[in-house]
Amino acid sequence: MKEVVRSNDPIRLSFVQALLADSGIEAVLLDLHASVAEGLIFALQRRLAVIEEDYDRARRVLHEAGEDW
Repeated sequence: MKEVVRSNDPIRLSFVQALLADSGIEAVLLDLHASVAEGLIFALQRRLAVIEEDYDRARRVLHEAGEDW
């Protein structure tokens, strides 16, 4: 698994995950339980990861959508 996005914005993470899914790329949300346990502080960022074989295509999809920051 390789990380494609790191954020504490659940809306952005959901959007990026849907964007990748529309392109046939399965993305897994990591660190969900750690960030929920922290409460409302939002200090811990969640990571969205894809399998290595999909990484380059995922980065390209995100770049084309303006989500590569």
